[in-house]
This record gives sequence, structure tokens and C-alpha cells, in this order.
Amino acid sequence: MGDIEQPATGGQRQACVRNRGLDRARIGTVLSLCSVLFIAGCGPRLATKADEAAQIPNPMLNASYEEEAEVPFVMEPKTAKPLSSKRANFGSETASRRTRETADWVVISKDNLNMPFAIVDKVNAKVFVFSADGQLKGAAPVLLGMGKGDDVAPGINDMRMSRIPPEDRTTPAGRFVTAIGRNSHGKEILWLDYKNSISMHPVVTSIPKQRRPQRLASPTPLDNRISFGCINVPPEFFTDVIHRHFSGTAGVVYVMPETRRAGASS
Repeated sequence: MGDIEQPATGGQRQACVRNRGLDRARIGTVLSLCSVLFIAGCGPRLATKADEAAQIPNPMLNASYEEEAEVPFVMEPKTAKPLSSKRANFGSETASRRTRETADWVVISKDNLNMPFAIVDKVNAKVFVFSADGQLKGAAPVLLGMGKGDDVAPGINDMRMSRIPPEDRTTPAGRFVTAIGRNSHGKEILWLDYKNSISMHPVVTSIPKQRRPQRLASPTPLDNRISFGCINVPPEFFTDVIHRHFSGTAGVVYVMPETRRAGASS
């Protein structure tokens, strides 16, 4: 598709460029909090639960996504299920089977270490945000990296944005411990992968021809691949859900694979 953004215009990955001076202390504080939570969760009482959880297969690692990735709209019907300490509560929200399995696994295994968490379903271009105990707090469409793939291309941080090939503009899959920070323009974002400049932030509107708000509002996920790798969400969703639940605390974002084969690690 060629170069769709120029660095000077404040394009997607530029909006995620690391501002080390502003965020280093903040991220250090959040990661210290993560360490405390992790240590606190490793006592004898929780060790048994961790051992039990180890027997539960992680849906993000034990399935091939290639077939599902070719068929968007793999959505389960809206069904309000009774609350359960062993399952995530989606209420009446529509979600794919893989998303529901992943959310249930997080709740059962307590992999989120009592932190709020979110699941990004790349196949269906949607994000779901949960409280620490698995209660849905909000869901929204997302824009993702232009290229399909689950890894960051080698050497991408040494390249000018305009020279990154479309196929290398990917949103990496995996488990990310997050921290609220600010980009080089002082705008609030949620850092996922600080090293590789991957974040979740309000949709970029600086290049009208990309029609990013319209892509978010479209009824299908087929036109939601446009960014350099960051995850764009509606501005009001970022303010009302992401900021509200992830500000002042660590969190975990699970970005589900779309091409990685069965058994591949994140």
C-alpha cells in the first residue's frame, strides 16, 4: 500500500515514539508495583492455585489461528451468563470463542495477578477490558498494524517510519504488562511494549485520507488494518475505560495471535 504516513505529520508509530524523559520514572514505579504484586501472590496459599492453573491450557498458546484468521466475525451469540468466580463475565457483549476461552483462562489461572486486564482480538479487531476479577468494563473496535503477523520485525526501530514495509507494520501478539504514560507530544497513551514503541492510544486523526475514525465505525473488521503497529481505540473509550481502569496501576493486555502456529510461545 506504500507509505501512508510521514513522520512529520504525527503518524501512528510516531505517536508511540518513546519519550524516555517523561515516562522512565512512571514506568519504573509501575513495574515496581508489579514486582510487589507478584511477590505478594507467591505465598504458600496461592502457590497451590498456581500449580493447579499450570494444568489449564492457555488458549493463546495451544491453538492454530490460521484458519480462524481467514474468517472474521467468528463471534458467539450475545448471551448473558450467570456470574461465576471461574469464568469471565462478558454480560451480553459479543465475543469470539477464542476470546472467551482466553478471558476464562486468565480468571481461572489468575495470570493477571489481581490487576485489570484487556484482551485484543486481532481477527475481529476488538478490545475487551476487564476488572481484576473478570467483570467486563467495556469493549470497542480497534485499528491495528497494517501487516498481518504476531512479531515485531527485526531492526524496525532503526528504520524511518516511511521506510517500514507494509508487511512489517504489525501489532505483536503476547502478554504485556502495561503502564500509562505520554508520547512525545504529551498525549496520554497506554504502553504495551516500551522497547518497540507499541502502545494503545486514541485514534490518530492527523491524516484525513486514512479515514481512521470511519474505519473504527465501520461494521466489519476488514478495513481496520492501517497503523504502524500501535492499537488505536475511540477517544471516548480511551478516556472512559482505559484511563479509568489502567491509570495509577499496572495492568495486563493480552494481544491474541492471528498467524502463530500451535504451541508457539509468545
